[in-house]
Amino acid sequence: MTEAVSFEHQAGFEQGDLSDQVTLGKFEAHYEEIFAEVIEDGVITVEERERLHKAADALGLDRVRLRKLEEALQAAYEARHQVRIREMADEQEPAASLVLGAQAAANPRIAALELRVAQLSARVAELTKELEEARALVAVEVDVSTMGASPAAEAIDESVEELTRRVRTDPRDAANLHRLYRLYGRAGEIDRQWLVAQVLVYLDAADETERATYARHRTEGLIRPASSLAPEGWKMLFHPDEEVLTGQIFAVIVPAVLLGRIATLRRDKALPKLDPAAKQDPKQSTVQAVRCFAWAGAILGIGSPPLYLDPELPGAVEMVPGFPPSTRLGQQVLSGRSPFELAFVAGRHLSYYRAEHFIRLLVPSIPDLEDLFLAALSVANAGIPLSADMKRRVAPIARAIEPVLEPAAIDRLRGHFLRFLEEGGRTNLQRWATAAERTACRAGLLLANDLRAAHTMLSLENPETVQPRMDDLLVFLTSDRCANLRKQLGLGLR
Repeated sequence: MTEAVSFEHQAGFEQGDLSDQVTLGKFEAHYEEIFAEVIEDGVITVEERERLHKAADALGLDRVRLRKLEEALQAAYEARHQVRIREMADEQEPAASLVLGAQAAANPRIAALELRVAQLSARVAELTKELEEARALVAVEVDVSTMGASPAAEAIDESVEELTRRVRTDPRDAANLHRLYRLYGRAGEIDRQWLVAQVLVYLDAADETERATYARHRTEGLIRPASSLAPEGWKMLFHPDEEVLTGQIFAVIVPAVLLGRIATLRRDKALPKLDPAAKQDPKQSTVQAVRCFAWAGAILGIGSPPLYLDPELPGAVEMVPGFPPSTRLGQQVLSGRSPFELAFVAGRHLSYYRAEHFIRLLVPSIPDLEDLFLAALSVANAGIPLSADMKRRVAPIARAIEPVLEPAAIDRLRGHFLRFLEEGGRTNLQRWATAAERTACRAGLLLANDLRAAHTMLSLENPETVQPRMDDLLVFLTSDRCANLRKQLGLGLR
């Protein structure tokens, strides 16, 4: 019997725009606005830099990504105004004594570079001294929490970055997970420590302390985020192997492919017919799975497709082509499922309703996916070189797709094509499809917040593929991406 649960959001839940397009998220967009204001006068003061750091921390944004964003904005500003932006924080660093050479004295640019090198050298010396002082303090710190561990192993000076890299290589190595758990504990990273504890509990490798940490912070109900997932959040949710540009190309042509699929099914008299009486209203339905899909769609910023009950469907969920596409809920989700299992199914399925992923619900075959991708490129540029056999297969598809696309969509496709060429003109569609599937599982886990629920539902689908999928979820749960996502959604433990 499914446990009674209210699929509700946190009071004050901030619902973003329900959209599946890849656009700049509100967090990074907000930071961009702040930075644009700061550089408007061509100078970044010490106070302004401090303000930028605080904004980045408050929004939970990645510093490396922000630096790239800053560099792009600075380049645009400097090109437009023919000036150089001054960073006052750098200029405040103590300058080393510097005797300029004859060449530097004659060339102000070389003089500036030599001055900068001297400043950086002085800063390196300062940091080296600070590091030595910090190590001296660490040397007298007493920590007996790991007395049972191997002295040789504990003597290794390991960083979080090194351990997370090892976890990515082997997410089931309990020794590395134990060390990562302890490092997060010492750093006061409670949320990340709890996530590692969850992995250890799932692997049945947790010690008493780790099990107590997991139990102490595990919520009884479903997650209650403060806001829905923004486009920038989706970028963090995407699997690293998922090439965004490939998905954007598919997103442009997917309406045409859906139309073609419906026409083919109708011609073959195979188009599924949905019983109007089986359609559900999430606001009034008492079926747990129906309410869960509405709850999940709001959090993921996708919305929920029309939902139909089908107790005769042996599986969990199935997309039914139509305008709009619908979802049938089958036997595996209509009874006997916990709220966490339903959340995983809903998050995973709804991920495929994003425009860049929906093609996978329509085209399961990789060779067919390749033909569609080449057809999209042919629409963007009819002159792309194709073999005679490939042209015979792709040309009819391109002719069927192009009339359906709006002029603006064709313009977007041409822009994507140019970027595709600039980035090397290569993609691996098998890898992209696998990564898209991994992204869907990550979306399910983000909502379920329960590894065992994910394992249960993946086992029902295909027991043979459970381990590689779960391994990726273990990597995700211990990653910076997951921690930053939880922070942005207001889920991080404090």
